[in-house]
This record gives sequence, structure tokens and C-alpha cells, in this order.
Amino acid sequence: MTTAAAREEEFSRQREKMVQQQLRPRGIADPRVLAAMGRVPRHRFVPPAMAAEAYADHPLPIGKGQTISQPYMVAAMTEQLRLTGSQKVLEIGTGSGYQTAVLAELAAEVISLEIHAELARQAEEKLAALGYDNVTIVVADGTRGYPPAAPYQGIIVTAGAPHVPRALTEQLADGGRLVIPVGRHGYQMLKVITREGTRLREEDLFLCSFVPLVGEDGWRSP
Repeated sequence: MTTAAAREEEFSRQREKMVQQQLRPRGIADPRVLAAMGRVPRHRFVPPAMAAEAYADHPLPIGKGQTISQPYMVAAMTEQLRLTGSQKVLEIGTGSGYQTAVLAELAAEVISLEIHAELARQAEEKLAALGYDNVTIVVADGTRGYPPAAPYQGIIVTAGAPHVPRALTEQLADGGRLVIPVGRHGYQMLKVITREGTRLREEDLFLCSFVPLVGEDGWRSP
């Protein structure tokens, strides 16, 4: 076995360990989500110097003041979207592209918005190299959503918002689910908002900590 092949085999073992020791014991039960987490090569989305930590139980910095979320958080938020394979999903905050790849494994189409052009470019290159052809990355203010492709059956926000941006609830399809951390700098409450006709039903899940959601209807600065 070549050195590169051996390295990939080791990463595969680390992914399986991540699923069995970090995700299942914490209640992640959707078999499609668990399978996706076991397939997506997280080490391809972190800085090369941090590849050895790619499957560790914590977030990692990726530059521009942004992070790649803890594996459990990625799985927990994804599971709340209840994806079956036919949905169109909007992601706010492409970041490294890892969450985008997990969504691409589970949805028919993923549109991902990133305010930092360089992060968007890097993520786009990584996703293309891995063969994800159902993803569109747009450099844009995520707090405004993306009206051209609305409505969305799922919307996921990977940064902490001071409140729920109105544009996102307006672009949510009937029966669609919005997963978003809302609160002050430092700690937020992870919320799930479901559209039921003209009504919005809101559910609080648990406390979390994300970098700030910067934009017109978010924080004005990090």
C-alpha cells in the first residue's frame, strides 16, 4: 500500500471512530446523516497543518476569523433539516465547505452563500475536486438569503445571529425547516423554525457557540 493510500485508510478509520464515539452516543440517529458523516473526507476541508486533528471533537480555525464546526454540531444541525434526498437547501456561511459537502450528500440541490470571497473560492475548488456537482456557491450577504432560487425546503445558518433574519423565513417553503443559532456573541440558542402555511413554529434545542453572522440583517462587524 502506498503512503498516500495508507494515509487515506487511516483517515477512513478516524471517520468511523468519529461516528461511533462522537455522534451515536450523543443521539445522532438518522442513518443517512451518519452515513454522510462517515463518507465526507473532513481532512480535505481543514488547513493541511491541521489534518491530524480533522476528526477531533472540536472546531478548528480555517482563516478569515472563521471555523470548521465540531463534527457533532454539523451532524446535529443537519439532522434537524430532516432531509430525504429530494430537497433544495440554502446554506448561510460556506466556510470551509465541509458542511456544504455533508448537505450535498443528502439533498438534491445545495446553494451556499459566503461573504468572504476567498473562502468561497477555496471551498468551491475543494467541492469540485471531490465531485460534488449539486452545489452552487455564491459570494453574498447571507442575511438576505438568495431570492432567485427560493423557496427552500431547508435553510441552515452556520454563524450566530442576533435575531432571525426576516429574509430567511420569507424564503422558507411551506413545511420547510430553518436551523439557526440565535443570541449574543459567545453563546447562542440553536433554534429550529418550521413554516406551517403563514405561521412560523419555533423550537429551542440547546446552547451553542458560533462565530458572528455578519451582514445587513445580522451583526455589522465580527
